[in-house]
Amino acid sequence: MSEHERHDSTPASVISLKQALEERYLAYALSTIMHRALPDVRDGLKPVHRRLLYAMHVLRLDPSAGFKKCARVVGDVIGKFHPHGDQAVYDAMVRLAQDFAQRYPLVEGQGNFGNIDGDGAAAYRYTEARLTDVAMALLEGLEEDAVDFRETYNGEDTEPVVLPGAFPNLLANGAQGIAVGMATSIPPHNAEEVCNAALHLIKHPNAGIEKLLAFMPGPDFPTGGVLVEPRENIRKAYETGRGSFRLRAKWVKEELGRGQWQIVVTEIPYQVQKAKLVEKIAELLSARKLPLLDDVRDESAQDVRLVLVPKSRNVNPLVLMESLFRLTDLEVRIPLNMNVLSQGRVPKVMSLREVLREWLEHRMDVLIRRSYWRLEKIAHRMEVLEGLLVAYLNIDEVIRIIRFEDEPKKELMERFGLTEVQAEAILNMRLRALNKLQEIEIRSEHEELAKEREELQALLASEELQWKRIAEEVRAIRDRWSKKTELGRRRTEIAEAPAVEIDLEAALTEKEPITVVCSAKGWIRALKGHLTDEQIAKLSYKEGDSGRFAFHAHTTDKLLLAASSGRFYTLDAGKLPGGRGAGEPVRLSVDMDAADEIVALFVHDKDGRLLLASSEGNGFIVREADVVANTRKGKQVMNVKPPAKMVVCRRIGEGHDHVAVVGTNRKMLVFPLSELPEMGRGKGVRLQRYAKGGELADARPFRLEDGLQWQDSAGRTRTEKDMRPWLGKRAQTGRQAPRGWR
Repeated sequence: MSEHERHDSTPASVISLKQALEERYLAYALSTIMHRALPDVRDGLKPVHRRLLYAMHVLRLDPSAGFKKCARVVGDVIGKFHPHGDQAVYDAMVRLAQDFAQRYPLVEGQGNFGNIDGDGAAAYRYTEARLTDVAMALLEGLEEDAVDFRETYNGEDTEPVVLPGAFPNLLANGAQGIAVGMATSIPPHNAEEVCNAALHLIKHPNAGIEKLLAFMPGPDFPTGGVLVEPRENIRKAYETGRGSFRLRAKWVKEELGRGQWQIVVTEIPYQVQKAKLVEKIAELLSARKLPLLDDVRDESAQDVRLVLVPKSRNVNPLVLMESLFRLTDLEVRIPLNMNVLSQGRVPKVMSLREVLREWLEHRMDVLIRRSYWRLEKIAHRMEVLEGLLVAYLNIDEVIRIIRFEDEPKKELMERFGLTEVQAEAILNMRLRALNKLQEIEIRSEHEELAKEREELQALLASEELQWKRIAEEVRAIRDRWSKKTELGRRRTEIAEAPAVEIDLEAALTEKEPITVVCSAKGWIRALKGHLTDEQIAKLSYKEGDSGRFAFHAHTTDKLLLAASSGRFYTLDAGKLPGGRGAGEPVRLSVDMDAADEIVALFVHDKDGRLLLASSEGNGFIVREADVVANTRKGKQVMNVKPPAKMVVCRRIGEGHDHVAVVGTNRKMLVFPLSELPEMGRGKGVRLQRYAKGGELADARPFRLEDGLQWQDSAGRTRTEKDMRPWLGKRAQTGRQAPRGWR
């Protein structure tokens, strides 16, 4: 072989890095999905939980038995079934015992198993545990060939592939897990409601999601709370298997007398640590982000009791709680992602109906397997009883054969025509049982077994009877953990979020009356209280400046400022400079050009409409909600090209049906307001036509029936009721304004 050929040859054992990574990462991903992160839809358990329950079952830690150290359980689990870290197994076991984490605990703990504040459990050498009744319902039938068993990881023992699962554990207790490329998140539900939905599905296999939700309206969390998710969102989530639920803390207003009050939070959302929640609220208080709140105290003992003290008794409690819901974990979103292992093999996102259907089908498999197992036991027992009956009827001969024959078993089989099982049963019979071998008792037991065998055979022959039996089992589970019991009562309230829209920005500011004053040169300030006209007239301004705008508002209001450039700006009334001195230039708060003039300044009304007009004679109507600006740069609403500018911004009042337009030529035109378009932004349409050099001077919406009011040069109020001389169509020239018009 040449040197060149030797270098080009590749050993057969070498594989590409890409291929190796793909194969091995896929194997790891599948292992994580199947054997660690996702629960089985049939029993709702991940492998670690299933192995924990089975190991405790093998140790006979039944509810009626005594407790055993958790160290013993963890040792058995990692030694026989689950070759993972002891701490991971113990953490899983602790969670199964926590009544604030598990809706229906599967483990009963004795000792420190952690608390809702987030404190961890004591080490497993200090704590003890045993199974609960719920866990026993999951294990029921395990010794009756209800499910398949497989070898453990070392081949020394066997373990169940899945538990019989008489209790609807997947939905009742929920599940969380993160696999590779997928995750699962199923909130807990009320067992009685799940059973009712399952019973309806047995009766109506094609039932729709609406029918199922009539029985099972939503999650039921161990820590209670209030579910405020809209019903349509809940329906969609259960229909697709994906969605989320908005969960709030439950609170009450507690009166203290003399008008004082405080809020007491009695239930916090699921999986929120109370200590961290209090810490977060305290941080927000220190950062002055909760000006309505004065203090927070944790007065919890066995029950949750968080006390929230308001800054003032005048604070609206609903507004205070809305601000807390927005900024803290007093409100959380609980995800729903019903990604589970179907038939223990295929990861799949299921709808509520599919989850219930697979659980019921599993219960059908368990029923059939247990029935066949029982039939075998009955057949074996009946065979034995028939042999014992022969022995009873021929007791003396049986005793002689056993005493004197060298091979009594063989002789008994030949002499009486017995089977090996029957002969073995006779030989294993104790002498003291001879007096009990009464023919009546044997025949009575034989008849009862024959009757049971007929019932089982009829059951296995009829699918209708099988579903009837499953329905009876589901009803038994429902009644055992019904809402009448302490464990089964519904804890999470289902309600609607407050129908009243609350401005959360305003919620962070105390509502106090102010008078907003802005000068002709744009110096703005806010004086405390609502000043009278006389008080406003006495206000002083900088030299060469004068008053322009003055109106009443509250610190929670938003103010709208309209500039001659057609741009609108939004000001926070609560952040305006105080009333000392002349205030500050409004241009410090907004990026308004120095050449721009202030056309209008007023309190924002989200339902209001505005009439805008430019000096060119164009105009349109705009909704106030569309002109609110979220940045300092403002929002361009009316398009004007210099030297033209926006000269009119007036609110359209209730009942206003016409608009009066007057030009610099003193000609006025009145036309219906309906002739103006409503736009979000634009140049507008022609309001009035002018000769060369003419411009629009003013425009005002009004009610035609009331006539038009104005002030003459002497400051007197004039009214013109008959507007017929000036009535026309939009874009006409109009005619001379009334006498005395300024």
